[in-house]
Amino acid sequence: MTALVSRLDVAGDGFAAAADTMRAKLGEVESEHAKALAGGGEKYVARHRARGKLTARERIELLVDEDAPFLELCPLAAWGSDFPVGASVVVGIGVVSGTECLIVANDPTVRGGSSNPWTLRKTLRANDIALQNRLPVISLVESGGADLPTQKEVFVPGGRIFRDLTRLSAAGIPTIALVFGNSTAGGAYIPGMSDHVVMIEERSKVFLAGPPLVKMATGEETDDESLGGARMHARTSGLADHLAVDEQDALRIGRSIVARLNWRKAGPAPRAEVLPPRYDAEDLLGIVPADLKIPFDPREVIARIVDDSEFDEFKPLYGSSLVTGWAELHGFPVGILANARGVLFSEESQKATQFIQLANRSNTPLLFLHNTTGYMVGREYEEGGMIKHGAMMINAVSNSTVPHISVLLGASYGAGHYGMCGRAFDPRFLFAWPSAKSAVMGGAQLAGVISIVSRAAAEARGQAFDEEADAGLRAMIENQIEAESVPMFLSGRLYDDGVIDPRDTRTVVGMCLSAIASAPIEGTAEFGVFRM
Repeated sequence: MTALVSRLDVAGDGFAAAADTMRAKLGEVESEHAKALAGGGEKYVARHRARGKLTARERIELLVDEDAPFLELCPLAAWGSDFPVGASVVVGIGVVSGTECLIVANDPTVRGGSSNPWTLRKTLRANDIALQNRLPVISLVESGGADLPTQKEVFVPGGRIFRDLTRLSAAGIPTIALVFGNSTAGGAYIPGMSDHVVMIEERSKVFLAGPPLVKMATGEETDDESLGGARMHARTSGLADHLAVDEQDALRIGRSIVARLNWRKAGPAPRAEVLPPRYDAEDLLGIVPADLKIPFDPREVIARIVDDSEFDEFKPLYGSSLVTGWAELHGFPVGILANARGVLFSEESQKATQFIQLANRSNTPLLFLHNTTGYMVGREYEEGGMIKHGAMMINAVSNSTVPHISVLLGASYGAGHYGMCGRAFDPRFLFAWPSAKSAVMGGAQLAGVISIVSRAAAEARGQAFDEEADAGLRAMIENQIEAESVPMFLSGRLYDDGVIDPRDTRTVVGMCLSAIASAPIEGTAEFGVFRM
């Protein structure tokens, strides 16, 4: 392969200004991450610990292998909503007994671990990741069930959690439930539908209806332990496969279960010897300008994330607004598509289509690095077939069967977001830098379009156009689009899997490529009709 040569001026004013802006945005993201890490807050965490219990993240830390990384997913779920940041559940990928697993842990310090609409969406996203990538699922259960005031948004779609667990099992993907406390009503079916179940003596309580509801429904007098305690389920009902003496013992048993799965990855193994990039990851802070209208060279990003900074560029002289080429990342082969100057023209669209076909022929995963304002508009470009060429690229992305990973670096607007494999196109993973923005178009452009339409409508009616009102409307729209296109807003709605520090990009993408390789990687030769 050919080693990239960096031309980034790390001593320049532009780099320093961009880095300062990125650090400020990182500070904002980290403060929101801190809210998720705090769970229900100091009062409820202290109460939880006073009961002799570990927090959700402490349980995960003891479950995963020592010094192994844990890739937390969707930590900002519910940001900007009426619910606490994090959605009362922690999900992510961690290595347990040498096997990569998808871990879902209820956070009982947040409203007793009850499930609100965002908890549901986050859990369903986790299940999708497990099924697509053939990752064993470990549920660390302690939940009060549905958040009753929002049951209308949770009950009907919530059945998908049960469906997903049974489909995972049917697909031969192991499901394991470690029950740390209450698992009531619908939550009782989590252990009920898991392949392996561990309960803790005098701690786990699993029943469809608690003693008060049983008394109301049947008149029967009972208590927690006799109705759904761990010992009863281990000795009488048979729901518990293992009876642990405490939380640490339950986690030990869980690790033992994974060790006995005899789990094997179905995808390719990475290259054994891997060389790091030749350039410092710290430089990634200063590559994306504060003003996203200013273009940047994505090769500078590629040079700092791929092995040995080696990159074989495909069609470097054709469609130069899109950089495409082959590399390895943590020993895994990958094809990269990266926006260079924002706009996608016909040439870029055709180039991307061919490149995606080649990646499918060679069973190579694709990494999309977003910084696009969309497909080019205007009479000349319409006459040149912009629509059919953009559609060709979207057709290729839609029907490609090799795994896709997307990282939003800068702008990701309009149909360019679709062509570069946005969330609606089901990339296996999608992350955003703090500098990223995503919307139908930029705020100023959208406000301008509405202004032009309003002016034309006023003229058609023979009315005077109110310039002052128009200026106010434009400012309001720009502010709205600005607020709704930033990463934390989009991450809060689970449109990405997390806002990451640019310096962690290589590690995050590497962990995703490793997780992807748990399943077979197979391309396709079947695409929709390409309009030529």
